[in-house]
Amino acid sequence: MCGIVGYIGAQEATPIILDGLKRLEYRGYDSAGICTIQDRRADKRRSEGKLCNLEQLLRDTPLTGHIGIGHTRWATHGRPSERNAHPHQAGSIIVVHNGIIENYLELKERLAATGREFKSDTDTEVISHLVDEKLSGGADFEQAVRGALAEVRGAYALCILCEREPDVLIAAKQGSPMVIGLGNGEYFVASDIPAILSHTREMVFMEDGEMVVFRNGHPAFSTVAGIPLDKKARHIDWSPLMAEKGGYKHFMLKEIFEQPRAVQDTITGRLLEEQGDVRLEEMKLSDAELQGIGRICIIACGTSWHAALVGKFLLEEHCRIPVEVDIASEFRYRNPVSDARTLLLVISQSGETADTLAALREAKTRGAKTAAICNVVDSSIAREAHGVLYTHAGPEIGVASTKAFVTQLVALYLFTIRLGRAVGTADQAKGRAMIAALVKVPGLLEKALESNEQVERIARRYMNARDFLYLGRGLNYPIALEGALKLKEISYIHAEGYPAGEMKHGPIALIDEEMPVVVLVPKNSTYEKVLSNMEEVIARGGRVIAICSTGDEEVARKAEVTLEVPTDGEDLAPILLSVPLQLLAYHVAVLKGTDVDQPRNLAKSVTVE
Repeated sequence: MCGIVGYIGAQEATPIILDGLKRLEYRGYDSAGICTIQDRRADKRRSEGKLCNLEQLLRDTPLTGHIGIGHTRWATHGRPSERNAHPHQAGSIIVVHNGIIENYLELKERLAATGREFKSDTDTEVISHLVDEKLSGGADFEQAVRGALAEVRGAYALCILCEREPDVLIAAKQGSPMVIGLGNGEYFVASDIPAILSHTREMVFMEDGEMVVFRNGHPAFSTVAGIPLDKKARHIDWSPLMAEKGGYKHFMLKEIFEQPRAVQDTITGRLLEEQGDVRLEEMKLSDAELQGIGRICIIACGTSWHAALVGKFLLEEHCRIPVEVDIASEFRYRNPVSDARTLLLVISQSGETADTLAALREAKTRGAKTAAICNVVDSSIAREAHGVLYTHAGPEIGVASTKAFVTQLVALYLFTIRLGRAVGTADQAKGRAMIAALVKVPGLLEKALESNEQVERIARRYMNARDFLYLGRGLNYPIALEGALKLKEISYIHAEGYPAGEMKHGPIALIDEEMPVVVLVPKNSTYEKVLSNMEEVIARGGRVIAICSTGDEEVARKAEVTLEVPTDGEDLAPILLSVPLQLLAYHVAVLKGTDVDQPRNLAKSVTVE
């Protein structure tokens, strides 16, 4: 969730670290800080709030030095404040940390009993004291870090400096993401690729239980226990420009308009149109293994969970295999039924979602086959799953997911075709028809985006509502959930998504002339049922915003406002219906003046429980 950037090399560290932290702002944070070492003395600058506050502090009192660490914090222990901001220092040890130290209270009590004084409310400060304790006992810097980490339980990505060894930087990983950038005689540490992509594309991805020591101009990789490792660098194809706004007012709007390209990139090279099949080699599941699946369990959080719900409809309809969808944080704390005939499919934009990663590990211990749908190459989830289906959305900076979500839907559709062909529920003709529908989607998305100005006018009309209700049925019920989530995430308006047929069992009591009700009513198998539900809303004074298929005059006569979408078939309608809902949330948020790309209290990548 938080952001880490570290640097060691010949350049001034502060500008590099500050630039990297800016590129990690999308992850969510409430305070920030930087520390450098110059002439064997550590110097820190920390501030509450946005990075602009830290920038002003650095202008007033600059930091110099060729080695440094920086951090943007998202509060877990201790309220947002300067005293709780990272880096934390104890003696000569300076630490920045992502994650949660589970046994920090017992460690803090032991350390306090020896006379150590704590200056913050964070769990992170315990690490600095632990390392400094080992250092004071005669260990060198590297030995002190290893000894301290042996006592720590929990999740961490750490960057550590030491005034006694001012030319050494140490980083370690357990449960939180960390990537190392290899430059020309200089090295970079970050919690995500965009932070250092403008400096190098040669990356080493650290695994849990690993540590790297930068000394004498070289990195030495090992396990925390001290076993040397031979780590290989990977070239990253993303251009730094892919993470810039490109003339759009917000990253979110840019990413909404990138969806046709993102979908095209996700399907390119995977379609075998003549055979009516798709190529998903990275999933590493043979026809025989697919035929042996007796049950699929899809695990995800947040927006990815909504994609998973759509996947359930697709897979059960076309593959006739039972599918269970679980929220990752619930799956990991119950006793799930899983065996060798279970395929556990996890979905995560970042590939670092803590609960989803834990669920994946749990399923593996129970003998399940595992696969992942993910957007980030070599992320933890992508590495630990048996196979992976990458969504080629490119970097998604806005906290509220848009293009990553629709590419997850595309990935699930691709997997449905592949599985259907393997188990025999989809013949060549059906596979060809499904592919033919899919290749039209980028063009249809372009048409759907033409409604942008109309959606902005609608947003002005409804922006002051206190509550919204979103209704959908079948495949589109999860899209109602997603539309409501987008609105509440970035505009802070209360919104709920509901199955339209379930409305009579409670939510109908809330409907009055003050409540906008967004109804997803495309031409499909439940069209008449949803029309009836819409009539029930109208009869109670509800203000209906209908999202319907192009040219639907009946819906236009009934609804207060109509948004037409060029839907083409039932299976792919959720992708196209998502566009006006994303735009509606975006424009309402802009009109209300909220921080669209970095909404309060939220983080892009939830890497703690």
